[in-house]
Amino acid sequence: MYIPVILGTAREGRQSEKAARFMLQKALEAGLESEIIDVRDYRLPATDNSKKSPQAIQLAEKVERMDGLIIVSPEYNHGYPGELKMMLDMLFSEYAHKPVGICGVSSGAWGGVRMTEQLRLVCLAAHMVPTGEAVHFPRIQELFDDQGQLLGKSQHGQARRLLEELIWYARALKAEREPQID
Repeated sequence: MYIPVILGTAREGRQSEKAARFMLQKALEAGLESEIIDVRDYRLPATDNSKKSPQAIQLAEKVERMDGLIIVSPEYNHGYPGELKMMLDMLFSEYAHKPVGICGVSSGAWGGVRMTEQLRLVCLAAHMVPTGEAVHFPRIQELFDDQGQLLGKSQHGQARRLLEELIWYARALKAEREPQID
């Protein structure tokens, strides 16, 4: 089952890359085929939903193959980064009926909770199925050591629950997306 991790910010010095690597590790440990899809690789000078740019073509191939996805994104000013929105807006039907787990990152105490709630609405508009479980990385600058190892404890359980739910939805929705033979 192919469930990649989308890293939702291109900002220099981004701390959320540590959380994305943690989620990639957890996805691989769960037996999933996964990789990090970095918004830096799909940046456009302006919103483009023509599906004709090289970035959109490359992204569409990955999204069409996805059985589900994990989005790791920081919370910037109570929302999510614009480049993540632009990346999601490049495509539409390719995301439909695929489950998505959302992981919020922040330098403050809430761990991206407000961003998570906003992003769930965007995912619903794209006909994705957001999981009820989420992983929150509050005070990200204190959560990982210099080698990128997670020091926090609760994220392990949150990640396990998110992946269990995501895999369940991925199996159920994949069966419904595949053509039915009568």
